[in-house]
Amino acid sequence: MSLADKVLSVNNDLPIRTAQPVHSGKVRSVYWLTPEDSARLVADRGYNVTADAPLAIMVISDRISAFDCIWHGEGGLKGVPGKGAALNAISNHWFRLFRERGLADSHILEIPHPLVWIVQKARPVMIEAIARQYITGSMWRAYEKGEREFCGIAIPDGLQRDQKLPELLITPSTKGILEGIPGVPAVDDVNVTRGDLEANYAAFNFSSPADIDRYETLLREGFDVISAELAKLDQIFVDTKFEFGYVTDASGQEKLIYMDEVGTPDSSRIWDGPAWRNGRIVENSKEGFRQMLLNHFPDSDILLNKDRMAERQALARDNDLPEAVLMELSRTYVGIAERVIGDKLTISDNPKAEIIAVLRDEFGLVD
Repeated sequence: MSLADKVLSVNNDLPIRTAQPVHSGKVRSVYWLTPEDSARLVADRGYNVTADAPLAIMVISDRISAFDCIWHGEGGLKGVPGKGAALNAISNHWFRLFRERGLADSHILEIPHPLVWIVQKARPVMIEAIARQYITGSMWRAYEKGEREFCGIAIPDGLQRDQKLPELLITPSTKGILEGIPGVPAVDDVNVTRGDLEANYAAFNFSSPADIDRYETLLREGFDVISAELAKLDQIFVDTKFEFGYVTDASGQEKLIYMDEVGTPDSSRIWDGPAWRNGRIVENSKEGFRQMLLNHFPDSDILLNKDRMAERQALARDNDLPEAVLMELSRTYVGIAERVIGDKLTISDNPKAEIIAVLRDEFGLVD
């Protein structure tokens, strides 16, 4: 079996029984189960959800996304070996710690395979909740140009690149295009302030103004849990993106939960501690891949300028990246995952066949 065969690059063609179109994102695909299958699993598996809760199968791929494009490599390599398993394993680990420490639940109900989650439908809060402990990346680029206010929060002069910030900053941005919110442009991924959230909490899908405090508390607590655990491995949790949503449990109680993924190399920057103390940045996250792309192509503005998206998509489509680049990224993902979970990562030789078998034989979801 070739290396390319071990990569799960297409994950929206599985024969999972569904009555709706498969939703395929940059990395994950979502199969909404039929009402009959959802109800059967709720009853048979004892999930803490209402009897009629819609359930889905979420399948992660090994695709690599950066700058809103999907990249590929030489030799038919359509993703990064082990990436999907690494992301799921890391998220599973942090979600479990959050539950054990009384923070909040997640949307995940069961994990039938290293690349698969069974999830409940959540009503998403329409913000990407960004927490920053160090000044780097886009925030540093803006700071260097003279900006001193981020999402309504003033930060002092005199900071240096990659320096630890005086406090953890919460800098939310919109998730999707939100219409009709005063002072908030109707474009995806635009920064918003705490005041914007408070004045328009329902437009952002919060159930109450008090839940803005709740989301900030869960964000800080989740960040602190991950940061402390990574510090034990001499790794620095630099910044991250959390997402939140609402679900209803079996008793009919609505609750705010963590959703999507948390603390992964895709959603976070993670730096090697010894290197940082010696004045170097060694990334244990996707950020290293982003930097490689910026250096790999002569005109890096194509990757940074949203007005040049057509050119950017052509770059991703027409360029086979060196296999060595994707294998180095594989070592980054698998390496940090194995350190976080404290065990070897299970990587499938034939992931698609394994997923089909377990969903057919144990869950009755494949005809």
